[in-house]
Amino acid sequence: MDYNNLLKKLLSFRRDRDWEMFHDPKNLSMALSIEAGELMEHFLWIDKDQIKKFDIDKIQKISEEIADVFIYLAYLSHGLNIDIENAVERKIVMNAEKYPV
Repeated sequence: MDYNNLLKKLLSFRRDRDWEMFHDPKNLSMALSIEAGELMEHFLWIDKDQIKKFDIDKIQKISEEIADVFIYLAYLSHGLNIDIENAVERKIVMNAEKYPV
């Protein structure tokens, strides 16, 4: 995945619609939470066997929710000047130290 290329596309999409005014950290974090909830809704009240039987349409809907979560996370990290790739790399190191094999 080329994160920087995706981010450029996302920022261009947002700029073309003049949505920056709505994308402050508070609203983006709330939108991220809402989208994560919409993702979780697909798994509510079902067991692992039912998940294994998801059809193509269901997987497509789930992929769209995952994309929404990613988009809001990208906007939020960009708005806070957080290099998300570096943040993830640092967190992997921290988790490895916290949870050794």
